[in-house]
Amino acid sequence: MAYAKFTVAAAHASPVFLDTPATVAKACSIIEEAARHGAQLVVFPETYVPAFPLWSALNAPIYNHDFFVRLAQGALCVPGAELERVARQARRLGVFVSLGINEGTPASVGCLWNSNVLVADDGAILNHHRKLVPTFYEKLTWANGDGAGLRVSETRLGRIGMLICGENTNPLARYALMAQGEQLHIASYPPVWPTRDPRQGGNYDLRDAIRIRAAAHSFEAKCFTVVAAGFLDKACREALLVCGTEAGRILDESPRGVSMVTDPSGKLVGDPLCESEGMLYAEINLEACVEPKQIHDVVGGYNRFDVFRLTVNRTANRPIDFIDGARPGQGAGAATDWADASGEVAAPQADRAYAGAGATPGERPSR
Repeated sequence: MAYAKFTVAAAHASPVFLDTPATVAKACSIIEEAARHGAQLVVFPETYVPAFPLWSALNAPIYNHDFFVRLAQGALCVPGAELERVARQARRLGVFVSLGINEGTPASVGCLWNSNVLVADDGAILNHHRKLVPTFYEKLTWANGDGAGLRVSETRLGRIGMLICGENTNPLARYALMAQGEQLHIASYPPVWPTRDPRQGGNYDLRDAIRIRAAAHSFEAKCFTVVAAGFLDKACREALLVCGTEAGRILDESPRGVSMVTDPSGKLVGDPLCESEGMLYAEINLEACVEPKQIHDVVGGYNRFDVFRLTVNRTANRPIDFIDGARPGQGAGAATDWADASGEVAAPQADRAYAGAGATPGERPSR
């Protein structure tokens, strides 16, 4: 068995605040830049398109309706035109892309998910994960996700899994990926995450939390972890000043998110990015995952499967099941297999990996 060696790129980048077309265009530009530097995988921050809802930390919800309406207006559908643009870029350049998005649904104009999509180097959607539980004030924006995206994707780069922000503290979610042979873990985070006025003390240290989580998962899974955190640029900061006279100070004094890569021992690969926008490149050699597994493998020889047992429900939630109107040749109730969590018609699970880059659900794109 050959172990892949390749370059990854973590985009420590800001979106074009609440401007989906411009943010998607910036993402495509970043993908091209990363490909020029030899990156085979490009990882974007949490809900990169079109913004992370920091206003929920800075203002009472009764004052944030306008922000939510703009966020909902810019939300992406999966599949959808904006995502297809990213998929075409991935296919053109032959790279894998992990993209954090605010996801909407035709079933409801006011329902959003914090989602992450893994796009293959041929433009296919390999995995679509919705954050299981929004954290703290994030509940004001996003609905609960489901287990459908708790999958590890087999690729030419190795076996890739992904979790979003606080999910990287959930030992069961992390183990679900470990037990699928995860070799490279993607973790996405916001640019800043205030929990208190910094003058009161005790604010959540996002930078330290990311470092601890990334090292812990790499060490326990014996895998590489690629972290992409957002960057708070001047335009985003200024847009949030409407949240009150103290908003700018709170943002300025709160700990920033950090982008980094950790190896199977939990040690850093290269230098992290935190205070400035940019690209973090790191070299990955999956052979480094082998020896640590020989010593301590929690999904192999260092476990007692007769004592511990984990069951994961990977059913996609959906708002409605239709049991009438079956298609020709299908029995009653068969149509329910085609209704995905967004309420759209989607391909059966076996074919969903091929939906993207111009392909219709259930149809494989031309290669």
